[in-house]
Amino acid sequence: MILSPQAREKIVAAAKQYPQVKSAILPALHVANEEHGYVSDQMYREIADLLDLKCVDVAAAASFYTYFPKAPRGRYYIQVCRNISCALLGARHLSTYLQEKLGLKELGETTPDNLFTVVEVECLGSCTTAPMMQINDDYYENLTKEKVDQIIADLKSRAPGR
Repeated sequence: MILSPQAREKIVAAAKQYPQVKSAILPALHVANEEHGYVSDQMYREIADLLDLKCVDVAAAASFYTYFPKAPRGRYYIQVCRNISCALLGARHLSTYLQEKLGLKELGETTPDNLFTVVEVECLGSCTTAPMMQINDDYYENLTKEKVDQIIADLKSRAPGR
């Protein structure tokens, strides 16, 4: 078992709140994600067993949403918007710059110190402030290389043990 007894209890309790047990899949995924920071195949199976559902139902829901990563992420999860406004104003260059600056070979990787994970995502809903990125719950807008350098330096300085 990967999920703690407390997480399992929360999932079972959530299932009781819905007339159709499938409706408890998202709350269950949130419980697992909050506990571990990601949701693995084994967690899909545990959730499916707890809800008496097929594993494929849980996996389908989890894979539809970018909120449920399948592997651990860095402390700072950087999502670079790649939609049209951001793309036209340099989002691709921003992604490449972040990869180079953080020493990542490809998007989706996490830095060796587990501080940063960089991905590209579809629209983050801030088209008038492009290019932009979201780091955890915070938006950073009208980005330039200089702004990115300052943001990364600030985040590194806040990291524990630094």
